[in-house]
Amino acid sequence: MPAMNTASPAPAAPGDDQVVPLTRAWLEQAVIGLNLCPFAKSVHVKNQVRYRVSQGQDWDSVAVDLEEELVLLAKSDPEHIDTTLLILPLAFADFHEYNDFLDWADRILERMRLDGELQIASFHPDYQFADAGPDDIENYSNRSPFPILHLLRESSIDRAVAAYPDASAIFERNMATLRELGLTGWNMLPFVVTNKQR
Repeated sequence: MPAMNTASPAPAAPGDDQVVPLTRAWLEQAVIGLNLCPFAKSVHVKNQVRYRVSQGQDWDSVAVDLEEELVLLAKSDPEHIDTTLLILPLAFADFHEYNDFLDWADRILERMRLDGELQIASFHPDYQFADAGPDDIENYSNRSPFPILHLLRESSIDRAVAAYPDASAIFERNMATLRELGLTGWNMLPFVVTNKQR
């Protein structure tokens, strides 16, 4: 008689029907709700944000999806797709590996000759600024439910900055907002509660 396998099955990977709504809730409740990015609301309400869930689990497979999305964004009409969130629920759970991949992502951008046209911003569940401790509330300005590569148009950034008074003060204002909110306040945001229940 063959031995019975008593090991617990690996947890199922979250599907697109979980990943996208949770990411959208984070965008609405944290990024827009706390006004961490004053430019996000406009593209969100106009449905100009593309959500792409990558099933990649390693550098090579994520890079393939990244290249596809960079090409698509570069060729798309900004009125239809102004920015893309490439969500990576199966890759880069370790922030340091994710951070290492960002350098490669920028090299991909350069190799495709899209630097200067597009750029890549970073969000991660364990995001940590270089000068911050792992538990500092300031890190939460870039903390998201899943690792994300945020693909942006340089032209859109330039227009948004030109239209927003004192854009250079956004970072400091975000830090003040998060310090006032505190970790307890952050953990009470609905998307955080939902994510912990997954």
